[in-house]
Amino acid sequence: MSKITGDAFNVGLLRRVFEYVKPYRKTFAWSVTLTLLLAIIAPVRPFLIGYTLDEFILKSNYSGLVKMTVIMLLLLFLQTVFQYSHTLLTNTLGQSAIKDLRVNVFNHISKLRLKYFDQTPIGQLITRTVSDLETIADIFSEGLIAMIGDLLQVVVIIGFMLWKDWELTIVVLLPIPFLIIATRIFQKSIKVAFQEIRTEVSNLNTYLQEHISGISIIQYFAREDQEYKKFVKINKRYRDANIRSNWYYSIFFPVVELISAMSLGLLIWYGANSILKNPIDVKPGVITTFIMCINMLFRPIRELADKFNTLQMGMVGAERVFKVLDTKETTENNGTYAPAKMQGAISFDKVWFSYNQDGDIKEDNYVLKDISFEVKAGQTIALVGATGAGKSSTINILNRFYEIQKGTIKIDGVDIAAYELSYLRSNIATVLQDVFLFSDTIFNNITLNNPEITFDEVVDAAKKVGAHDFIERLPGGYNYNVMERGATLSAGQAQLISFIRALVYQPSILVLDEATSSVDTETEMLIQTAIEKLMHGRTSIVIAHRLSTIQKADLIIVLDKGEIKEKGTHQQLLKIDGYYKRLYDLQFSSIGIANN
Repeated sequence: MSKITGDAFNVGLLRRVFEYVKPYRKTFAWSVTLTLLLAIIAPVRPFLIGYTLDEFILKSNYSGLVKMTVIMLLLLFLQTVFQYSHTLLTNTLGQSAIKDLRVNVFNHISKLRLKYFDQTPIGQLITRTVSDLETIADIFSEGLIAMIGDLLQVVVIIGFMLWKDWELTIVVLLPIPFLIIATRIFQKSIKVAFQEIRTEVSNLNTYLQEHISGISIIQYFAREDQEYKKFVKINKRYRDANIRSNWYYSIFFPVVELISAMSLGLLIWYGANSILKNPIDVKPGVITTFIMCINMLFRPIRELADKFNTLQMGMVGAERVFKVLDTKETTENNGTYAPAKMQGAISFDKVWFSYNQDGDIKEDNYVLKDISFEVKAGQTIALVGATGAGKSSTINILNRFYEIQKGTIKIDGVDIAAYELSYLRSNIATVLQDVFLFSDTIFNNITLNNPEITFDEVVDAAKKVGAHDFIERLPGGYNYNVMERGATLSAGQAQLISFIRALVYQPSILVLDEATSSVDTETEMLIQTAIEKLMHGRTSIVIAHRLSTIQKADLIIVLDKGEIKEKGTHQQLLKIDGYYKRLYDLQFSSIGIANN
């Protein structure tokens, strides 16, 4: 479903939407029942008014007039109750269905591999899960069910009018072909306008999400005015798209009113002539009934076009949402292996990897080339290299965030593809350079709302990494809300929180990706001992530019342009006049200069 067609009656798409209605069959059945009842009782009131005029008012029958008035009031009350229940049920049905659909979309998005997010703006996904889903709810509350009711009402009213006076009905319906033509032109024009509106909404959300998230960069470089001008242009395109749709409405509705007035004029002209020529056959009550029926006939016809567009907009939203659901960018979870305890021995055997997962891959596109190494359980391996050497890519493929093209990766002698995916990832804890904290309490950011992790375990882990004291000084302690992305904490404090998070999950494999780069020297010294305790008895992979943090590693691998250039312990690599020794001399000579 690569192209958004916007077809209002895409049967396959409607079937998929109505799959989410199945749990709410009773609500749907009552909604349809009320729709039928409202359509059936629509012409009753005009009939009663016309009958009252001819049989009671013109004949001065006061008691009959009172009875008919009471009957009409009861009918009006009943119709009001039906309309209230109908509106409530259809809206409840729509919101219930999209609640389930939204959960399904979020669950699907959360399982998509990272490659998808590399190529898809987050703002676009927010549009899909919020505003596009709301348009689907309108399919039930203002679209399909309402259209069915309006169509039934039109059919019932026309049938009633034909029963009352077929000749008068034909005269009244003479302008209808003009209305059909106008409606068709309007429907085609508004379809394009609605598609344009949905596109501009997505663009607007994407821009806002990216630029509000990166507001610090904008302010650091004093780009407020330039970004403001860009936003004005995007916002203007969205406004123009809405104005175009409103322009079509501003033409269509007066045209409908004009055609309705033509029908009313023909009714009065033909009815008046008939009454003057033969007052017995055509009574004033019939003319009054027909006047009311014309209003009741053209109102749903006019709203049919509007509701058709609501349905069409909902279908556009449905296509966009189901396009996300149909995205196959998920990591296959065919593995079932989940032993009671993962030891953590890691082996890479002739591994080749490229972020380009499709088609033929040239050798230059590989970010990892023929990578082979082994780490025994409990050992520490360090990855060293320039930016873009492939260090972080090594971690990403170990977690199966991306799939390798050649070679094998094994943990404890078992291919990682054979492991149950959530089991594999839950046994690998990663502390990243860019710490992400949610707008929540420190405790929930550490446990990630895992009920199996107790408060005492969190406190114990915090004490081990030297973070307990600073947390206790915060208002509320572990219940302190760090706000969005940990805005109320320093970079070093946020990094300490990420260390606690890794520790409480008791992983078999610990990954530290530039984990101390955001920590000042004093804080780094504070947690260095704690890191060593974390690593003890646990397989650890350390990515670091500061060579002082990896000197005790059991194996140091030097990567350059995706290839292993050097491999060995700290002392072994210093004996080689290579990349590692040059980097070591450069860093420690700089420290010596700084100290002098």
